[in-house]
Amino acid sequence: MLKNILDWVEDRTGVVSAVHHFLYEDIPESAGWHQVLGSVAMFAFLTQVVTGILLAFNYAPTPGDAYDSLRYIVTELTGGSLIRGLHHWGASLMIIVVVLHMTQVFLWGAYKKPREATWILGCILLLCTLAFGLTGYLLPWDNRAYWGTMVTTQIASQAPGAGPYILRLLGSEGGSIGVVTFARFYAVHVLLLPPLVMGLILIHVILVRRHGVAPAPDDFKPKKKFYPEQVFKDTVATFVWFAVLVGMSIFAKVPLGHVADPTDTSFIPRPEWYFLFLFQMLKVFEGPLEIVGSLVIPTIAILLLFATPFIDRAKMVSLRRRMGAVGLVCFFSLGWAGLTARAVQTTPPSTESAEEGLKPVEAWQQIPADQLAAIGFFRKDNCTSCHVIGRSGAAPDLAVAPSAKPMDWLMQHFRQPAPNTPATTLAGLQLRTLATFVTKRGDNAVDAWKSAPPDAVEGAMVYQNSQCAMCHELNGEGQKVGPALNGESDKRTREWLTNHFNDPKSMTPGSTMPAYKFNSHDMDRIVSYLLAIPKE
Repeated sequence: MLKNILDWVEDRTGVVSAVHHFLYEDIPESAGWHQVLGSVAMFAFLTQVVTGILLAFNYAPTPGDAYDSLRYIVTELTGGSLIRGLHHWGASLMIIVVVLHMTQVFLWGAYKKPREATWILGCILLLCTLAFGLTGYLLPWDNRAYWGTMVTTQIASQAPGAGPYILRLLGSEGGSIGVVTFARFYAVHVLLLPPLVMGLILIHVILVRRHGVAPAPDDFKPKKKFYPEQVFKDTVATFVWFAVLVGMSIFAKVPLGHVADPTDTSFIPRPEWYFLFLFQMLKVFEGPLEIVGSLVIPTIAILLLFATPFIDRAKMVSLRRRMGAVGLVCFFSLGWAGLTARAVQTTPPSTESAEEGLKPVEAWQQIPADQLAAIGFFRKDNCTSCHVIGRSGAAPDLAVAPSAKPMDWLMQHFRQPAPNTPATTLAGLQLRTLATFVTKRGDNAVDAWKSAPPDAVEGAMVYQNSQCAMCHELNGEGQKVGPALNGESDKRTREWLTNHFNDPKSMTPGSTMPAYKFNSHDMDRIVSYLLAIPKE
């Protein structure tokens, strides 16, 4: 039955004979472990394609929504963190493999006649791999991505004569990064580069098959078949690469900082590790010479890479006799490593946690401000002396079930809980807020009751006592006279909010909001509270 099926497939498609021809191609006897990197690079690209598709199923390709959708993928989607880890670390490992593959070809002199076109295609694929990293860097839309891309566009703008046109092409006229820039980077990353690279890989493989694997100069032994020995070595190398990738994806968290904030000029931009050497070169060539480090030297290096087969036309010799090539590789490796290490060493510590965006939204961040403030009033009035949350004692555990007492009874009880006990220190609005809370609240409010941090509770109390809900909506509660206050950290800085409370009209002309002259403690608490509340 199997033979009949294979015969049918062969007759209709020719796939069986094509696979047989591919597996049983003749390769030099000298082929071995040093030639597995091409297969690993191809597998790395396929891994990026598959994980990229899986991410795209839940990714929203617009600046603000991109961050939220990525956060959803990482924190809530089943397997989302692993998929993103595979895609993120896979990009870095793919660059390493491609560079090592190019280095191996250069050291062995496998770029020489008749394989010049194969080498040139390899150089183009190397640039496409770097372009994948460059365009994908912006897509998380956090501070790290935004400011790193800002540096990239500024470097591109230095191109003599063509700078303004390159900025326009990148959608970054005026040096800003917004929806147009994001859309173009996304289109290049997802729509342009994948089919281009697939086509280039296909041509590259065809050329490799046409001219064959480059043998060692002193290899006069009979040729062997690609299968099974070389296939086994390629498979083992690919498995090791993928095992390393999975390990990194599980144990090394992919950073996701605060959502991109164009006003956060204190953020120190840094590119990905494979571009750090270029970033450090900008410090070597300062002032008018900056263009030398940013454009001239990299352009010359790329042109020399393409021209290598035409510069070195000598016959292939064994690696032992290619000391010049070995020296060049060592020189550039040490230069790259030195510049990268210096860039890492001189990078000031970030004021923002690399895992800022990975923190789960806690219950107290999701409930209305009046409920969080009621928790504060409950604690402030020492109700916990009788009502212990999570444990029944002298009084009922109100976290188990809401109170069934009428509002009037509760108000009187709060004012005088029991004979010979101190009277409440709460005012009328505070008492009503507390009474409402103990009779009507959801599961999130109960969770917040158990774990809400004191600073956040104090911030909500200031918010409630100032009656901010008379004009603003927060977590679904309040009026809509003024703007909703969810997600303020995406739009405002701490300094802006502080100044706005002190003098609203100076920050928002025409505002009818009165000035709030909070003391330093209350100002810190309410501003910190507002900045901690995420988008709805």
